[in-house]
Amino acid sequence: MTRHIDRIRLKNLARLVAEAGSVSELARRAAVSGSNLSHVRAGTPYASGSPRRMGDRLAAKIERAMGKPPGWMNEEHPVEHGPFPPGTGQPVLSWVRAGDWTEARELPANTERLHCPEPCGPGTFVLKVAGESMAPAFPEGDYIFVDPDVPAEHGSYVVVRRADDGAATFKQLVVENGRRYLKAANPAWPEPIVEAEADTAVCGVVVFQGRPTRAPR
Repeated sequence: MTRHIDRIRLKNLARLVAEAGSVSELARRAAVSGSNLSHVRAGTPYASGSPRRMGDRLAAKIERAMGKPPGWMNEEHPVEHGPFPPGTGQPVLSWVRAGDWTEARELPANTERLHCPEPCGPGTFVLKVAGESMAPAFPEGDYIFVDPDVPAEHGSYVVVRRADDGAATFKQLVVENGRRYLKAANPAWPEPIVEAEADTAVCGVVVFQGRPTRAPR
């Protein structure tokens, strides 16, 4: 039961980080340590080796700071999925298509769409998480809403375009001493953090994360 709650709290923490814009901004609103929140978010163990968990007190502080009701952190919050008026909502793109979204936004009429529960810009698009690099907070199969109009800053979860093949990839942005790094949320990932190349372009910042209540049609 505890592990189940821990998993849900991590997912909801990622959702609220996206809503706040960054880990540091969420920590500021909740009046908690940004470094501790980052460690909780990444699942970094204590020096003793015991896992770092989100306790009830921290969960309650975050709920209050983000205007959520008591117990909100312990519940699943699926993304609402249709039916909606034709042509509305944010388009679900492939990871390859997302790489050039800022340059060409014409899409087929039958493009799958989801509605973002949070305010977002007109260029916002949706991607389905694939792989384990951002687990457990962003598990495979979840959807992320990416807003190109939100400025990327230290701690933001971003989708960037790789310079070698033009495809998009999803990581956390780390800015230190004027240099940019891309960090995987999964602490067991083989290359948890790499320096971003000079021509790596940010496609947008994650503003919401969730999973549809039923399979897309």
